Amino acid sequence: MPDFIVLASSSPYRRQMLDRLRLPFECHGPDVDEAGRPGEMPLQLACRLALLKASTVAVRYPEAIVIGSDQVAEMDGLAIGKPGGHQDALQQLVAMQGRTVVFHTALAVVRRSDGRSTTDCVDTWVRFRRLQPDALERYLRLDQPYDCTGSAKIESLGICLVESVRSDDPTALIGLPLISLTSMLAGFGVALPAR
Repeated sequence: MPDFIVLASSSPYRRQMLDRLRLPFECHGPDVDEAGRPGEMPLQLACRLALLKASTVAVRYPEAIVIGSDQVAEMDGLAIGKPGGHQDALQQLVAMQGRTVVFHTALAVVRRSDGRSTTDCVDTWVRFRRLQPDALERYLRLDQPYDCTGSAKIESLGICLVESVRSDDPTALIGLPLISLTSMLAGFGVALPAR
């Protein structure tokens, strides 16, 4: 019997990324508090939330291999999250111009029935261009990246905001590091490429 895989996310971006592996899976959004804790660094926050998401959904599906992921951007030691709206997105993009921002994309795979779990984090360094205010406004109007960490959809028009990207996994910036995930799934006995 093939492994039952659950993606602990309601993100359409993560769903699209996992679709690339051609594995059957279901999505279930975790209902967790994503607020940072006092003194928690952005990397710690991303790792804690990825494991929390996977573990929360695994309670409902103890036999399943549950995948959780979270992304937190960091600039000057401070976390940058999802803007939620136009004005906050514009403020984020203005602050990041000409700067390098680290995107911490954490990943956790959990199977509650046998107590197995593994975690990883893939960092991506993104250098942002300096753009005129009207270019930033056009971008936000066209892409509406209000549900994206750091207000930049790299897989869409957000590429226009970026000067360079450095990472060991090009899929990490979109929100699900597939290179790391394939290794983690292999450790759980999932054959890839899938048959």
